[in-house]
Amino acid sequence: MKDNTCAVCDCELDDTRIAVKIGGRTVEVCCEECAVVLREAEAATRAATAGAHTSR
Repeated sequence: MKDNTCAVCDCELDDTRIAVKIGGRTVEVCCEECAVVLREAEAATRAATAGAHTSR
């Protein structure tokens, strides 16, 4: 992934890019739809990790 492409869909970023904080890091995406996808993926990962720790 290049610095000038969306972290989700790999499209070129322009002036409408959106910064999203994920796991303590800021990544840039091309649109709100990609921002939602990234946030949902992080939430699912956190839920799966939390579930793995509590099921022992």
